Amino acid sequence: MSGLFLPAVGFSIVFVATALGAALVFFVKRDVSDKKSAAFSGFAAGIMVAASVFSLLLPSIDGFAYLGGWRFLPAAAVFLAGGIFFAATDIFVKRVILPSANSFGDAEKPIRMFVAMTVHNLPEGLAVGFAFGSAALEGVEQTVAAFMLAVGIAVQNFPEGAAVSLPIKKALGSSKKAFLLGALSGVIEPIAALIGFLFSTNLIAALPYVMAFAAGTMIFVVVEDMLPETGASKYCAWGFMAGFALMMALDVAI
Repeated sequence: MSGLFLPAVGFSIVFVATALGAALVFFVKRDVSDKKSAAFSGFAAGIMVAASVFSLLLPSIDGFAYLGGWRFLPAAAVFLAGGIFFAATDIFVKRVILPSANSFGDAEKPIRMFVAMTVHNLPEGLAVGFAFGSAALEGVEQTVAAFMLAVGIAVQNFPEGAAVSLPIKKALGSSKKAFLLGALSGVIEPIAALIGFLFSTNLIAALPYVMAFAAGTMIFVVVEDMLPETGASKYCAWGFMAGFALMMALDVAI
C-alpha cells in the first residue's frame, strides 16, 4: 500500500490546487469595474491560450514525431475536431441545458467556460496517471519524477481555477456558485489520473490525440466568447499578455 501513497497525493493535489485558485472569488470585490473585468477576462484568455499551446499542442505534435515532417497533420485535424465538438456542445447547452438552468441566472457563458476548462483538464489528469503508471514499473526514481510532474501541473492549476471562477462570478454575481463551478472543473483531473494509472500501457498512445482535442476546445471558447466580450480593450490586451507570460513560464520552467 505504501507504493500507492505518492500517486494518491499526486492525484489529489492537482484538484486541490484548482479549488484553491477558484477560491480567489471570495477575495475579489463583487462590483468589479469594466476595466478590471476586461483585464481579468484577458488574463484568463492568456492563460488558456498558453496552456493550449505549451501544455497541449506542442506535446501533441511531439507525440506524432514518427510521422516526420507531417507530424503536425493529425494534431491539426484533432485540434479542429475539438473546435467542432465545442460548437456542437454549445448548441446542446443552448437548446437542452439552459432551459433547465434557471437557478444559475445568466448561465450560458459560465457553462461554456466550465465545459472548456473541464475538457482541458482531462489530458492533464491522464498525463499524471500515465507518469505514475509507468513509474510503478520502473522504480522509486521515476515515481519521484512523476510526483514532480503532478506538482508542476498543480502549480498551473491554481491560476486556471481562478481563470474559470472569476468570469463566472461576474456573470452570476455569486461567489459561492463561481467557486463551486471553478472547483468542479478540476474534478475530472484526479478521475482521469486514476484511469491513466490503471490503463497506462493501453491508453498512452491516445494521449497526443486527447491533448490536441482539448486545445481545440480551449482556443474555440477564447476566440468566440472571451475576447469579443471584453471589447478587445487595452486592459484586456495587457491582461492577456500577463496571463500568457505567466502560463508560458510555468509550463516551460516546471
